[in-house]
Amino acid sequence: MTFAIPGFDLAAFVRATLAEDLGECLPGGGHDVTSESVIPADARFSGVMESRDGIVVAGLPLAEAFFRHLDPAVQIECLVADGDRVAPGAELMRLSGNARALLTAERSALNTVQHLSGIASMTRAYVDAMEGHATLLDTRKTIPGLRHLEKYATRMGGAQNHRMGLWDAAMIKDNHVAVAGGVGQAVGCAKAAGVANVICEVDSLDQIEPALAAGATHLLLDNMAPDMLRQAVALVAGRVPTEASGGVRLDTIGAIARTGVTYVSVGRLTQSAPAADIGLDFTPL
Repeated sequence: MTFAIPGFDLAAFVRATLAEDLGECLPGGGHDVTSESVIPADARFSGVMESRDGIVVAGLPLAEAFFRHLDPAVQIECLVADGDRVAPGAELMRLSGNARALLTAERSALNTVQHLSGIASMTRAYVDAMEGHATLLDTRKTIPGLRHLEKYATRMGGAQNHRMGLWDAAMIKDNHVAVAGGVGQAVGCAKAAGVANVICEVDSLDQIEPALAAGATHLLLDNMAPDMLRQAVALVAGRVPTEASGGVRLDTIGAIARTGVTYVSVGRLTQSAPAADIGLDFTPL
């Protein structure tokens, strides 16, 4: 298995997640009391992971990593790939190995695949609703500690990542503007500091020219209705990318995307996506 996300330590994630479930460093912790007391040490299982919903798959390599961590000899066959859209009842993975190890890893593996597939599936629904107009972006509204994985899941669903954090672009918002004294002043400060990528949020048409004149490289058009978005796009006239943001829903994103903006960003992709319904059934060997 080859799986790598820049900035994400897969081995550390697997260790920490299993340690949490096993209660390592807690009194009486460090083992799966149910499996150890009920399942013989040499028992073997085979299992099938399947989706009960139609979903976009994300997270199978992570599930594989959980099982291999506890049973290096486990046999795993991935039947689909991350990013694939599957129908209800589709088999995602077959595996066989030590029964105790598979049961101990089961919940961590399923939680991860369910969560990431839920994000990927919601993302794909938004991409489909845009009908090829504009590009969907995610946001920094992620669960602490899971940003790299959640943004990976949005990519599997067809979105592009917005900035990964506070380090890779400046995003000037209303609070920054209030302290700096205006849109132009705030953008000018960022440019003077040598920041290459300066995203500036504007919520009125009269802020567009000052932001551009000061050197903004990307405009975030905040909470603008489609008519105002079209006016903003006309004023920008292709000088920088434009991004519609704020209150975007599945039933409104199509109209927003058709205004001519370059991007539409949606926080709920990582903030509110429901987990996919995925099960894993084992059979003794």
